[in-house]
Amino acid sequence: MNLHQLQQRNQELSILNSIAQDLNREIELEKALEATLRQTVHLLNLQTGWIWLMNEENKSAYLAAGYNLPPVLKNRPELLTGWCYCIDKYLTGKLENASNISEITCTRLKDLSEGTEGLRYHASVPLFGSTEKIGIMNVVSADSQELSEAKLQLLYTIGDMLSIAIERARLFENSRKLGVVQERNRLAREMHDTLAQGLSGISLKLETAQSYLEKGELKKVEQLLIQTLSLTKSNLEDARRSVLDLRATSLQEDNLMEALEKLVKTSTTPNFKGIFKIIGTYRKKDMRTELGIYRIVQEAIQNIVKHAEASEFEVVLTYGEQIILLVKDNGKGFEPGQYSEGFGLVGINERVKLLNGQLDLESNPGRGTILKVTLSS
Repeated sequence: MNLHQLQQRNQELSILNSIAQDLNREIELEKALEATLRQTVHLLNLQTGWIWLMNEENKSAYLAAGYNLPPVLKNRPELLTGWCYCIDKYLTGKLENASNISEITCTRLKDLSEGTEGLRYHASVPLFGSTEKIGIMNVVSADSQELSEAKLQLLYTIGDMLSIAIERARLFENSRKLGVVQERNRLAREMHDTLAQGLSGISLKLETAQSYLEKGELKKVEQLLIQTLSLTKSNLEDARRSVLDLRATSLQEDNLMEALEKLVKTSTTPNFKGIFKIIGTYRKKDMRTELGIYRIVQEAIQNIVKHAEASEFEVVLTYGEQIILLVKDNGKGFEPGQYSEGFGLVGINERVKLLNGQLDLESNPGRGTILKVTLSS
C-alpha cells in the first residue's frame, strides 16, 4: 500500500468514525437519519441527499429525511411521493450494492429545468435489515454525475451502519410503546389501589354503621361515622396525589412501618380487629419497594374483608437476611389450589414480581389464610 492509498484509507476511517459517533449519539430515528445524511454529504463532498424508508405496515416507500434538496423538490413535495426507477430497482432485487443511477434521468426530475440546480443523476445506497428491506439512501455528487468506485464502497459501508441504526431506533420505539402499555397498567393498578380500595373500605364502615343504627347503638354509629369521614378525606387526598405522582399519601409523611400501622388501624372495626407487628430493625428501602409492600398489604386486607369472613387479621413485617411480610386472618380459608382470580391475588402477584420477590399462600378450610411475601433485604 503506497502513501496515497494509506491517506485514502485513513480518510475513509475518519469519515466512518465521525458518522458512527453521530449514530451512537442518536436513538430517535428521525435524528439518526438527519445526522447521517448531513455528515455523509459534507464529509464525502457531495451536493445533496435523501432517504427513503419502507413502511413497516404496507411496505410502500416514504421520504424519511432530506438534506440540501434543490428548490424544485422543496417547493413541490408531491415529486417526492410514489413510484420511481430506483425504488422499483430496489424492490425487485436489482439493487444489491451502492450504485450510480445514471443510465436514465431521475424519474422525479424528468422534463424539469428550473429549480433543479443541475440535478439529474444520483447514486443509490440500499439499506437492508437483518430480515427485510429497510430503504434507500440517494446522494448526488457536486462534481460529476457519477461517483467513483471507492466512494460507492464507502457509501455502502455507511449504508450498513445506517441500517443497523434504523433497526436499533425501531426497536427502541417498540420498547417505548411497550413501556407506555406497562405504565398504563401500572396506573390502573394505582387507581385501583387508591380510589377503588378506599371506596371499598368506606362502604364497609357505612354498612357496619347501618347495622348498629338498626340496633339502636347510636354511640357506635357515631364512632364509625367519624372514622368513615376521616377515611374518606384520607382516601380522596391519596387518590389525588396518586394521580399526580403515583406515591401513597401515607408514605409521603411516614416511613413504611408507621404507614402500615396506620393502615391496619384505619381498617379495624368493632367486629374486625387488626394487629400490626414488626420484627427486627426497620431499614428504609427505596420508594418503589416500600410502596410495593404498602400496596400488597392494602390489597391483602381488602381481600380478607371481601372473601375471608374473618374477625381478625394480623400484619407482620420481619427484617433480617430477607424482608418477610406475613398477612394472616382467621377466616374461612379455602382448599389449596382452589382460589380464583376473584380473590384479588392477581394484583398482589404482579406487584411481588415487580419487586423480584416470592409469593406463597397457605390456607385450609376453617383455618384461615396466610399470605407470605419474601424480598431480598
